[in-house]
Amino acid sequence: MVWRLINDLWIYKVGSPKALIQFIGGSGLGTTPQLSYRRLLEALANQGWLIHAWPFVPSFDHQLLAVQAWQVFRKKQMNMDPMPCLRLGHSMGCKLNLLAPDQGRGCNGQAHMSFNNYSAERSIPLFNQLAPRLGIVSEFSPGPTETMEIISTIKAPKNQLIIKFRDDQIDQSQQLLAAIEQNNDCSAQLLELVGDHLSPASAGLRQQFLGGFNDGLRQRQINRLASSITQWWNHQVSLRN
Repeated sequence: MVWRLINDLWIYKVGSPKALIQFIGGSGLGTTPQLSYRRLLEALANQGWLIHAWPFVPSFDHQLLAVQAWQVFRKKQMNMDPMPCLRLGHSMGCKLNLLAPDQGRGCNGQAHMSFNNYSAERSIPLFNQLAPRLGIVSEFSPGPTETMEIISTIKAPKNQLIIKFRDDQIDQSQQLLAAIEQNNDCSAQLLELVGDHLSPASAGLRQQFLGGFNDGLRQRQINRLASSITQWWNHQVSLRN
């Protein structure tokens, strides 16, 4: 099996998948999801998912990125046979999925790994010193406070999975859970796993060219993460049926 870039989406398919994952990665890592998240996405594909991963260049306008991602996913989805859809995000990718113009109506559930919603000042090293010299805006759009207000009011899909890693020092999953729970129509589950903020990233290049100490441990963590997502999904599907 090989990854294919088709109409601005990296696509990976094994056999006859029964459900679709629309994936957005974190800032920087999301530029090459077919490499940065290769092991996780391929593990999910082997469990019956069709993978659509959107590559993007980070910017301060997160709302614009969210619209662009939604447009690309929607265009591809409209040109294929209908199947259940899960929107999966890591770090900044969670925020972009939550800011989608359709408020999640185009999917059957959302899963958020290592959600964080920090300001530009905290997210970017030396931001205060660099921003005036570069003439750039001073904050992401929408900013942290506005983002949480949007999340607490959108009509998101009923099924929401939030994944927190124990050693993730920048995780804000509890804040996300509190915001989602303000919507009485949503059913959110918080799952805590062993790992850190970069656990979903596969280090695909290292695996392919360098190998690496503890690579077996990383692979087991990736497999456990993929299985947790699929098991949660299968449980939600059984409840819906």
